[in-house]
Amino acid sequence: MIATPDNNKPLNLGQILGPEGPLAESLGEYESRPQQIQMALAVQEALRNSHHLAVEAGTGVGKSFAYLIAAIDFARQTKKKVVVSTYTITLQQQLINKDIPFLLEVLPVPFRACLAKGRNNYLCRRRLEYAIRNPRSLFDDHADEIRRIADWSQTTEDGSLSDLPFVPSSQAWDAVMSEHGNCRGRKCDRFGDCFYWKSRRLLKTADLIVANHALLCSDLVLRQEAPGLLPDYAAVILDEAHNIEHVAEDHFGIDLSNFSFTHLLNRLYSRRTRKGLLAHHDSAQARPSVAALEKAAKIFFAQVQAWYAHAEKETNGRCQPAFVEDNITEPVRDLRLVLTRIQKSLPDEDDRLEFTRYIDRLHEMENQLKDFLTQPQSGHVYWVEVSGPAGRRVALRSAPVNVAPLLKAALFDKIGSVVCTSATLSAGGDNKEAFEFFAGRVGLDTFKALRLGSPFDYRSQVTLYLEAALPNPESGEFEPAAAGAIEKYLRLTDGHAFVLFTSYAMLQRIAEKMAPFFAEQGIELLCQGGGIDRAVLLERFKTDLRSVLFGTDSFWQGVDVPGDALTNVIIVRLPFAVPSHPLIQGKIEFLRQAGENPFSAFQLPTAVIKFKQGFGRLIRKKSDRGIVVVLDSRIVNRPYGRLFLDAIPECTVRIVR
Repeated sequence: MIATPDNNKPLNLGQILGPEGPLAESLGEYESRPQQIQMALAVQEALRNSHHLAVEAGTGVGKSFAYLIAAIDFARQTKKKVVVSTYTITLQQQLINKDIPFLLEVLPVPFRACLAKGRNNYLCRRRLEYAIRNPRSLFDDHADEIRRIADWSQTTEDGSLSDLPFVPSSQAWDAVMSEHGNCRGRKCDRFGDCFYWKSRRLLKTADLIVANHALLCSDLVLRQEAPGLLPDYAAVILDEAHNIEHVAEDHFGIDLSNFSFTHLLNRLYSRRTRKGLLAHHDSAQARPSVAALEKAAKIFFAQVQAWYAHAEKETNGRCQPAFVEDNITEPVRDLRLVLTRIQKSLPDEDDRLEFTRYIDRLHEMENQLKDFLTQPQSGHVYWVEVSGPAGRRVALRSAPVNVAPLLKAALFDKIGSVVCTSATLSAGGDNKEAFEFFAGRVGLDTFKALRLGSPFDYRSQVTLYLEAALPNPESGEFEPAAAGAIEKYLRLTDGHAFVLFTSYAMLQRIAEKMAPFFAEQGIELLCQGGGIDRAVLLERFKTDLRSVLFGTDSFWQGVDVPGDALTNVIIVRLPFAVPSHPLIQGKIEFLRQAGENPFSAFQLPTAVIKFKQGFGRLIRKKSDRGIVVVLDSRIVNRPYGRLFLDAIPECTVRIVR
């Protein structure tokens, strides 16, 4: 697998992907697709000539082979690395476990590809030994988990969380994972067999580095001031590129909750169990400082929760500077300084490093609290979220309203060639104009564009039903009518359906209304948010072919159910973003201040792209057949409805009046 090319001739992508190429020879049902070859050549040209490219490739084009082969050719020719970044774990696993191993077997040249994971995914042998030596640094009953991790560490090659044969508690893994501020680097006795540094050495030998958008964003920010998380690379391929804006919003924002404080303080010292780091590093000041911050955090988040209960209906949680009294930053600072004094007095370096992690985290919390309470960044929105049973989780959230300048400076201005691809990048218009919305949102100024339709025959594979006579979704009559329409179409396909909602509250209400119908028909109703893991929910749906899955946001995209299990996709409402959400409000205000119409410039194109994602759940291969149903009558009765219909492949349309 080591990249030692035996020849340096450029790859003929058309021949490789053609009807008589190595892929066709190795795959019995392989069909050469002109769209795939066209995409591969466009990516090859963009990488060779160092320009940016946006490619929308419809379902069935085979975009991963197209960009992977082009990237392999570029890496071999230039001896430079290419990062391939995805949004979902599903696609990342497909690339690293299926597509890349297949290409290693069939391509006429060798290459090396490695999966890049965040540092916290790796076991630190030194910290594991420290946890075993100091069981009092744990709390509750995690000693057994630590022993199981220690046994696994003797046989694992990878040393990463995904290789662990059981799912450890967050507390146990937190005690043994690799961390930046808690690492001795080359000075560590375990450096030679360190799992994290082994992964870093492997990345340096790779031609292709497979990562996710979050890790890529972290790397881009770090390398503006210091070495990045990844080795130097010359090009980036962003698959599922339509999600990069949302990842960047999270990355450049704040998410700090009461649970964050509870977790950190219990790790330092739990009065209930009398365990934690300070259990064997006692100090006259340390434990009182922990207790003081614990009390201050309870008071602070109680203030925030009370403010939210009073202001939610008016502000939807969006808050102004100093919206509550700051009783917390000083106790955070006091504890940080106390821990710093203790750390400096400790003779053992392992002990000092454990203290460093808490000192660094407290410093980060202190800065985030100050930022949130003073709100110095005019281009950010600040809001409060209350969630969980009885509103137990109270979180401070912030995000930039426009990540385009940040991504432009960190990514598009720094990397020679960035290829953005997805099945849903365009939002109306022809050719390059169709990509203007996406490009504007992410800071992609100068680029070439390519739109490739699907090779599937949607006219014969899909019938689209538009319920033109149903009440407007804003009407109180809509939900009972929608429930009746869902029942009608479920009878038509005997289940086998996704029902996609834009609101979890509506999902619950309609599920409750339809419970007697499902019981009568003997159809299992699977509901997102009912305490069942999303992956488990999807597997149950695939296994029980008559089942129906009610899903919200995450089931609109990144879900692949080919075959008879899914023959019916029902879209309850056009997926307009909730305008009352604080971040959406901030984006709308930003656009108004810039003199733009928020509906046409942001809300409508965002909804069109998400609608395309929902529509795309149905047909995943050439033999798939089924129906898509839209219950939102606005798609027929409003002028903008035509934009939704124009954005999807041509299919058989039936308007129900």
